[in-house]
Amino acid sequence: MIKIDINNVLNFVQKDDIISYESEIHKHYKALFNKTGKGNDFLGWINLPKEMLESDIISDIQATAKKLQEKSEIFVVIGIGGSYLGARAVIEALQDSFSQYKENSAPQIIYAGQNISEDYLSELMEMLDEKDYSVTVISKSGTTTEPALAFRLIKQHLENKYGKQEASERIVAITDKEKGALKKLSDEQGYKTFVVPDDVGGRYSVLTPVGLLPIAIAGFDIKKLVEGALKMQEFAATEHPITEDPIALYAATRNSLYQTGKHIEIMVNYQPKLQYFTEWWKQLYGESEGKQQKGIFPAGVNFTTDLHSMGQYVQEGLRILFETVVTIEKPNRELTVPKDELNLDGLNYLSGKPIDEVNKKAELATVLAHVDGGVPNIRISIPELNEFYIGEMIYFYEMACAISGYILDVNPFDQPGVEAYKKNMFALLGKPGFEKETEEIQKRIS
Repeated sequence: MIKIDINNVLNFVQKDDIISYESEIHKHYKALFNKTGKGNDFLGWINLPKEMLESDIISDIQATAKKLQEKSEIFVVIGIGGSYLGARAVIEALQDSFSQYKENSAPQIIYAGQNISEDYLSELMEMLDEKDYSVTVISKSGTTTEPALAFRLIKQHLENKYGKQEASERIVAITDKEKGALKKLSDEQGYKTFVVPDDVGGRYSVLTPVGLLPIAIAGFDIKKLVEGALKMQEFAATEHPITEDPIALYAATRNSLYQTGKHIEIMVNYQPKLQYFTEWWKQLYGESEGKQQKGIFPAGVNFTTDLHSMGQYVQEGLRILFETVVTIEKPNRELTVPKDELNLDGLNYLSGKPIDEVNKKAELATVLAHVDGGVPNIRISIPELNEFYIGEMIYFYEMACAISGYILDVNPFDQPGVEAYKKNMFALLGKPGFEKETEEIQKRIS
């Protein structure tokens, strides 16, 4: 199970200050499980692992994935934000780092609808000319600009390449159960569909078909993933002292640091496979906490790589940040440092040592240096990178995020600020219904 170590925080905040959150956090747990707190209409993720395992949805997803695997070299995931980040986080954590260069039984997963780059989309179309592929489009409404635009292009490409009937067999829509443009199109065209639950927001949706279908198509065990999340769900549903509860301890520690002026949290990993897990975490915490002029700013680095770019700032820049290091106790592969007779690089003192031992020593050395430099450090560890423990980690961060939002007294399940750029974009593009906004914004920029 996930472990947390806060010893390298205690020079910056008192342990009693952290423990003082215990009774408040117990109240927040009850509000979440009883669905009585802020945003309680978006708490479907709370019992999602148990509900998924008790339903037929996982079997349906696995059967659909098998059919699409048989006809696809490439599988395109169309979505933005939580509609693709969770799946990408899990897939990139589990897959071979060089899978695109190797023969694979499962399709290569690629992504669209997460940007509006003409070059990216043009290059994607060119690549799809040469490959057999299928696609899932993930959108509750079907009208979010980025994925809707990408789906329009890819749908046309599919129909031109395979014909309308076969194209409809290669499209899976993950959308609202009864309304919206994508649901209407799916019914008309006969697409296979899965439902985005009404009470699960995008950034909490990785354990729904939104995340599970792409993960299954990539060849990973989605049942084990959900079972890992269920273990953490069952743990969270039982009251524990804060010192024995990693979820509560993480939420309390980061909020204690926030109260001392540590307003930036940097998630640090020493495994490149976790880069997109960090991206998922950034959305989860950024959209959940960043409201009412409050919230810890989530940032991320990949060490040791970024020690050669961001390390200087972390060591000696403004003292407004803290680090949360995610460490993997046991690697999935083994490789040792070879001996070299010439030893021109001076590394023979490392010969015979596992690469992971060198990496762990680099991690420890960096933590000690940063703590000495005034950067508090939380350490979160999981036994190894596999479906079960990633499932645990997903639920751990979701629950800790919800509790942190309640501590800040914000609604962790809405994102009203996201609409501001959309209104401006629609006005600038002349979308029907935005004539007044178009007139006003043209005055601002003229």
